[in-house]
Amino acid sequence: MKHVTVLSIQKKRNQEGDKCLSEHCILCLTLNIQGEQSVKSCNIYSKVWFCQLLYNLALKKTAVQSSTSGTVGIAGKAVDGNRDASYQRGSCTLTSEQSDPWWRVDLVNVYTIGTVMITNRDELGNRLDGAEIWIGNSTKISDPESNRCAVISLIPSGQAFYFPCNSVKGRYVTVFLPGSAKVLSLCEVEVYYGKHL
Repeated sequence: MKHVTVLSIQKKRNQEGDKCLSEHCILCLTLNIQGEQSVKSCNIYSKVWFCQLLYNLALKKTAVQSSTSGTVGIAGKAVDGNRDASYQRGSCTLTSEQSDPWWRVDLVNVYTIGTVMITNRDELGNRLDGAEIWIGNSTKISDPESNRCAVISLIPSGQAFYFPCNSVKGRYVTVFLPGSAKVLSLCEVEVYYGKHL
């Protein structure tokens, strides 16, 4: 039996999981890097196929950020499993306006990370433009062992995009927004192990 690992994420809330279609073959629905739905088809290998949903390593883990604006936008909002993109409903993080704000999650153990997925808030989404995703075993992204997974050029307001990380190993995942007078807001950060899709 051949095992196929799939990460399948729908744009609507509360719809996620593996999509195994047909008794003899799988169609794997994913989001491509532009956030559009794409389809990967698999050749017939065995009479029985199944999909294994990847586990979100960041879910409910300890998160911290450089500052917090008010009492609602705490760092843990980005790892609570809720992709609601509304800050007004209390679903997103929010730092104060500052230079080089950052957010970080501690995965507790070192993992090989294939993909980081970020849900942007539904208003003022352009604030996230230029943010960087870093992975490493130190809490400091300046550490020589830390690796930059991606630079976020654009995630449309209210949307979730995933970023391949080329199987980088690390314990800490940091979202860093370089520049002065910046505000960092994240509605959900999901971290998946293994090779990216």
